[in-house]
Amino acid sequence: MTRSEAAVPRCLSRLIVAEPHEVPAVLGGHVLFFLLFASYFMLRPVRETFGIAGGVENLQWLYLGTFLASLVVVPIYGTLAKRVRRRRLLPATYVFSALVMAGFSASLFADPDNVWIARAFYVWLSVFNLFVISIAWSLMADVFNADQGHRLFGQIAAGASLGGLTGPLLSGLLVEPLGHAGLLLVSTVLLLATLIAARYLIGWRERHGKPEDPQNPPEARIGGSIWAGITLILRSPYLLGISLFVILLTSVSTFLYFEQARVVEATFPDPAAQTQIFSAIDFTVQSLTIFIQIFITGRITKRLGVTALLAAVPVTMMFGFGLLAFAATFPVLAFVMIVRRVGEYALVRPGREMLFTDVDAETKYKAKNAIDTVVYRGGDAMAAWANAAIVALGTAASASILGVGIAAIWGGVGYYLGRRHDRHAADGEPARGRRPRLMRSG
Repeated sequence: MTRSEAAVPRCLSRLIVAEPHEVPAVLGGHVLFFLLFASYFMLRPVRETFGIAGGVENLQWLYLGTFLASLVVVPIYGTLAKRVRRRRLLPATYVFSALVMAGFSASLFADPDNVWIARAFYVWLSVFNLFVISIAWSLMADVFNADQGHRLFGQIAAGASLGGLTGPLLSGLLVEPLGHAGLLLVSTVLLLATLIAARYLIGWRERHGKPEDPQNPPEARIGGSIWAGITLILRSPYLLGISLFVILLTSVSTFLYFEQARVVEATFPDPAAQTQIFSAIDFTVQSLTIFIQIFITGRITKRLGVTALLAAVPVTMMFGFGLLAFAATFPVLAFVMIVRRVGEYALVRPGREMLFTDVDAETKYKAKNAIDTVVYRGGDAMAAWANAAIVALGTAASASILGVGIAAIWGGVGYYLGRRHDRHAADGEPARGRRPRLMRSG
């Protein structure tokens, strides 16, 4: 590397709280998440439009279908994880997802107005987005150690926000000339492009990353049964705490999502206008998030610890739900939705991923994935039906009042997990209270 080439990492390292030798890996992670989230956020406005097209009163059924689909996907993934070497798990999963996306594209080309194709796509994308994002973060937890995760995950997550900013723009520009089916094809190409960045990160880890576990190298397969992820969760109070945190997070998100669907349907009856509104909200969220992730998240973590990342947003949402209980108008709803999503992407998500930086490979790739899919979508489904029941028995304001209580409990759990992680990190111990067990390669 020449002196001028070395100056670039040194300059960036001062800007983003990274060591010079870590800058290439940060950029690699940034690119991976940029492509991944651009791929997903191109299709998110389409998914929201498809959800409303099936009737807001039927959304809880789509949530239930998404949860059931995640129950099908997890054992398939478990089988794949047992048979595919760990370093090849992400590519194999992404290629499979790309093939499914291409199939949906062909179906929409053949019958673009079929409501059942729209509902199936809604369910698939809801599972797909959590699944591929979870595996990407598992790779990050494999590449970086706990200290690096605290400093760098905010900057790496900024790639997701930049992708989330680009995706809606591409969707808005291309939906008319390409249609929904064409958007799926472009999204598929972006998804496959992430494999280049993933390969680079694996190579960087081999050269500069944390020391290899000789009993569990990247070439090893992940041990355990198909349902090992669920078993690990049930046996670990730490993982059960993370699962509860995720359930409460999804409950808050789902209550707001249903309120968004009701208000947008009433305010903007035209489907094209709905897609434009969803795209505008996505664009605003990502614009605000990216600055916080690059310049603020890492510094907050360094000074205040993971506790601040996990507790700040729930406390804010207590006030957000209180505001909605008194004025459920579109401007108020848009403000609360933007604040929640910015807080989740810039603070909560990086903080939640930091909880997995010092656990064993099976926990990173199986238990974590089960939490990010089955637990997450199970919380979605429960919250969706609870919201439907509350609205049927009372009013939408009743759901907002209940949301205040859920957000308060969410904040308490986040504070507990963050304090536990920060305490063990300061002592140099795993957050689970014991050394991660080593996994066999067979």
